[in-house]
Amino acid sequence: MCMEDGFKRMPNRFDGNCFGCSTNNSVGLQMKFWWNERLVRSKLVVPDHLCGWNKLIHGGVASTILDEVMSWATIYSRKQMVMTKTMTIDFIKPIQIGDEITAEGQVKEVTSKHEVIAEGFIFNREKELCARSTGHFVTFSQKVGKRLGIIAHDTPDPFKPISNSSAEGN
Repeated sequence: MCMEDGFKRMPNRFDGNCFGCSTNNSVGLQMKFWWNERLVRSKLVVPDHLCGWNKLIHGGVASTILDEVMSWATIYSRKQMVMTKTMTIDFIKPIQIGDEITAEGQVKEVTSKHEVIAEGFIFNREKELCARSTGHFVTFSQKVGKRLGIIAHDTPDPFKPISNSSAEGN
């Protein structure tokens, strides 16, 4: 199932309770991602309980959305696990609670074998840029993630669906 022109739905294959992307977290964002081999896109409506000022998305929630799309862009393009090292954010326009927003992320530069710079953007319903970010990410293998205790030892290879690109309907 294509979201739009050339984007394929990608699976959220990492079990857990992530506030940003886990379908297991009933109070989280439960973000879903589409990928076109260069750019990750997510469309979502932030629920009322995550507001900051009256009817505005809390800045920390907008930061989480940006972190998620940049992380997943790095995960999909590098086929490795990632952790955020640093992140900067420019808040340009207020983002309204209840409005559908579009978040996009992409890898900007691979700076070393295990470090990547990505960029992320949030657009409102009118396609106006509301926030942008740059993040530095550290990549690592699933084996290293298991050794560090970040990934459960019985977790199957999460990159098979990504590598196979057969996850369109998930």
